Amino acid sequence: MEVLIPAERIQTRVAELASEIARDYAGTPVTVVGILTGCLVFTADLIRHINLPLRVAFVTASSYRGMVTLPGKLEIRDELLPDITGRHILLLDDILDTGKTLTRVVAHLIDKGAASVKVGVLLRKMGRQEVPFEPDYVGFTIPDKFVVGYGLDFNDEYRHLPYVGVLPSAG
Repeated sequence: MEVLIPAERIQTRVAELASEIARDYAGTPVTVVGILTGCLVFTADLIRHINLPLRVAFVTASSYRGMVTLPGKLEIRDELLPDITGRHILLLDDILDTGKTLTRVVAHLIDKGAASVKVGVLLRKMGRQEVPFEPDYVGFTIPDKFVVGYGLDFNDEYRHLPYVGVLPSAG
């Protein structure tokens, strides 16, 4: 497997993002909302570096099932989300691909009463975006290749890898 982003580079960038986030929120309490399951590793590493009063919550928003690499119908489930009325939200996702998932989840959080929603993504894939969307924080910009590792999967495998790699059979 081709290693696109080595583990050490990811860890350095995650720490940099955490500093940017802490500076931007300037001590304001934040609810970090991760989009499961891909965000899990990124969220865990990032929040350990953020020096702010934090709450952590999760939603699921998935349009990929099984061996499929093309998106289907988006389903958002928020049973793990506390009351966010009046809270500042930092929404985290593993990858900005088409932009459809993030656009819908941001709208969902605003509808639930969030005071503000900023978005951080580990990866922004070039050439795939279908809807206008600009994340507030981006770890890395990557080419249009199918990537796995550091939370990203193919058929629920490879999430545990400490790096981001290009999956040869799907890329």
